Order: sequence, then structure tokens, then C-alpha cells
Amino acid sequence: MDTATHSPDMTIPSNGANGANGAQQRPRMEIDDTATVATYANFCRVTGTPEEVLLDFGLNAQPFGQNPNPIKISQRLVVNYYTAKRMLAALQLTIQRHEAAFGTLETDVQKRVRPSAEARG
Repeated sequence: MDTATHSPDMTIPSNGANGANGAQQRPRMEIDDTATVATYANFCRVTGTPEEVLLDFGLNAQPFGQNPNPIKISQRLVVNYYTAKRMLAALQLTIQRHEAAFGTLETDVQKRVRPSAEARG
């Protein structure tokens, strides 16, 4: 059985150290992800209610232009705002580490796409 150990608050452990002030480590829990089904998504919609945050994930078949068909939502994650805030912190740290190693991620697709040789004339 494949298991991974994660802290319950979704923070990403740095190097296993307790930090400069020697604070106690957070409680850890064992996670069994052997039955997890992975799904790819290049589209996310975030909505909410007063109690919960809804994250809808799907596949946008036309990410570079106008999509004539509706984007089909394949997964919906519903979390409370405390979990959403912990998730935000974990995602921010993950992106910061990635950008430190590989460079800034440009989220504007138009700025990432280079014109083809035909379009340049």
C-alpha cells in the first residue's frame, strides 16, 4: 500500500526542521491514496456560499480561443472557508517554490503563445 504523510492543515513541510524557535511539529496523519483517481483539468471555476467554497474543474478543449461548446465540469470540490484558506497557503508555497526553480509562470495564454512562421509572413 502506498501511503504518504501530510500534515492535516495542508501545509507543505520545508526541510523537516522545527523552525528557528524550536516549535513543536504539527500532528501528522497517514494518507492512503491507493484508490485515488487522477483527472486532468485546465479549467477551474471558483464560487461560494456563506459557508462553503465550490471549486469546479473541467477540460476546456479550446483554451486559445472562443469555445463554441460548453465546458463540461468533471469534478467539484466543496470545502469550508478554513480548508480553502489552508489550501490557498499550500498552493502559494508550491507555486513560489516552482517559480524559484523554473522561472515565473505566465498565466496569460496570449503572452505565452508565439506566432507561427505562417502568421509572421
